[in-house]
Amino acid sequence: MPVTYKPINEYGLIGDMHGSALVGTDGSIDWCCIPRFDSAALFSRILDSNNGGFFKLAPANVSGSSRRYLPNTNVLETSFTTSTGSGVLIDFMPVHRHTTLPKEALEETNFQRVVRILHCTQGRLDFEMDCYPRFDYGTIVPHASLSSPTTGMAHGGSDAVSVFCSAPLSVVNDGFRSRGVIFEGEKLYATVSNQLTFSHRSEPLTPAELDKELADTTEFWETWAAQCTFQGEHRDAVVRSALTLKALTYAPSGGLVAAPTTSLPEAIGGVRNWDYRYTWIRDATFALYALSIIGYTAEARAFKDWLEWSTSGRARDLQVMYGLGGERRLTEIEIPELDGYRRSRPVRIGNWAYSQFQLDIYGEIMDSAHIFRKFGGAVDPEYWEYLRRVVNFVIAHWNEPDEGIWETRGGREHFVFSKVMCWVAMDRAIKAATDLGLPGDIDLWKKVRRDIRSEVMERGYSAGRQAFVQCYSNDNLDAANLMLPLVGFISATDPKMLSTIRAIQAELTSPQGFVYRYTDYDDGLGGTEGSFTICTFWLADNLIKLGEVEEARKLFDAAMGCANDLGLLSEEFDTTTGEMLGNFPQAFSHMAVINTAVQLQRATAGPPTNPDGT
Repeated sequence: MPVTYKPINEYGLIGDMHGSALVGTDGSIDWCCIPRFDSAALFSRILDSNNGGFFKLAPANVSGSSRRYLPNTNVLETSFTTSTGSGVLIDFMPVHRHTTLPKEALEETNFQRVVRILHCTQGRLDFEMDCYPRFDYGTIVPHASLSSPTTGMAHGGSDAVSVFCSAPLSVVNDGFRSRGVIFEGEKLYATVSNQLTFSHRSEPLTPAELDKELADTTEFWETWAAQCTFQGEHRDAVVRSALTLKALTYAPSGGLVAAPTTSLPEAIGGVRNWDYRYTWIRDATFALYALSIIGYTAEARAFKDWLEWSTSGRARDLQVMYGLGGERRLTEIEIPELDGYRRSRPVRIGNWAYSQFQLDIYGEIMDSAHIFRKFGGAVDPEYWEYLRRVVNFVIAHWNEPDEGIWETRGGREHFVFSKVMCWVAMDRAIKAATDLGLPGDIDLWKKVRRDIRSEVMERGYSAGRQAFVQCYSNDNLDAANLMLPLVGFISATDPKMLSTIRAIQAELTSPQGFVYRYTDYDDGLGGTEGSFTICTFWLADNLIKLGEVEEARKLFDAAMGCANDLGLLSEEFDTTTGEMLGNFPQAFSHMAVINTAVQLQRATAGPPTNPDGT
């Protein structure tokens, strides 16, 4: 079988706020993790074209296709044209009102499934359905069997799934296949459901019941999207980004995966292939702000609750990232059996960065509390006591080196961004204690805040480069420093910051204006990478603060041009080939879409942002 891979931009996301799947333009699901985002993949052809497993449903002999999300939903619709007719394929994962039930209850009721409905709208469609589950990232070929002409089960090891098709199934090559014809007005239904190996086999839902699930799921997403308060120029992009963030939320805990995939490369054929199916503290903080400013306070509260729950305990034990339920050990391993996306190896499961020391997360914890209370949340005594422990840790350790926001693996450095976020931790603590009358040594906190700022201004700014640099030991530029005005450390119009922005524009951007994280720095990772999507939006945010709103708008539009036809963004972008790179879709990128769109709207027609960046 030939080794072929779709471009990343050909995929669309469906999910149920527990797990997710990626659907290709050809009707093939090439990635699916259920019952959780971080479960071992059931279909992983995106990481191994030959052995990864897939679930394809489409007409034969397609001559043309297009796709969209049903308006204001995460229900994917792909339209196909053939020589004999036309039709639409609906893909979704049912979202239930009781979606926050414990994982065990969801398993017992077998609620998690992928539903596919192929509807012939004109003429006739000769359909092809191929479902080849391959458990544990393609390393376990299951035993497939039929319990009825239309129902089968695949199981291997501790994993099992039920497969249903409204047309007769046959077992072929340890999977399931169906071929047939549907005529105008007719529908074909196919599902894959998680199944406990040792439980009784559940009866498949009827077509009428599946239609009801589609209606319920559509209504759920439409109702949720309608809560968005943003009415600006880029509303469609904002709503799509919000829906994407919601789809990447693990409902039982409120945690947010950075992306639903692992090991999609930052450079084709390279080794920068990471598992992003976990929740980073900084992601949760950025998401809390992005959703709060467009009216989603309940989601902001859920993220805050996840932060408080997952990070409780000693401040010294705070981690960069956690599992969706707060798990702390995210051991990184490689899967040598998989070729990787377009031969980009290794494929990694878990993420070693969980054990890194990154000082910026302490500032993000404090900033999350600041954002939460700004949008109406209360800081109770227990939570404040925990935040004070975070502040005390910063006081004791802010002058130490760390691995930094980009999770470099070349050793610890005194990263400028990390120091600035320690300043943020002290600044937000001072504001909370002052505004709310909370206990704390404000005089000491103000002194430490001054000390951090003085050191950054003295050691973090290079007179020779006329810019804030990456770390004290080198003069390299770092796009993370675009965050300095956004968190209120310094004004964008300050001569030192203005010259930093200009230096980044001159040295870290592509001809299209897209921003790279850094260059000429041995980060211990090797290889190359594309432009970093969120950094491009950060540059746009800085241009807005400089009053260069039209330039910011052009950059925003260019960055949105990197999205696929569904409005989804990856982590990175290859400015030479025009290809998406990195895990997809990327929560970080979609948070930035919301923030920059709101800032553009405010700059055009509303009040300016607060001086502290919030």
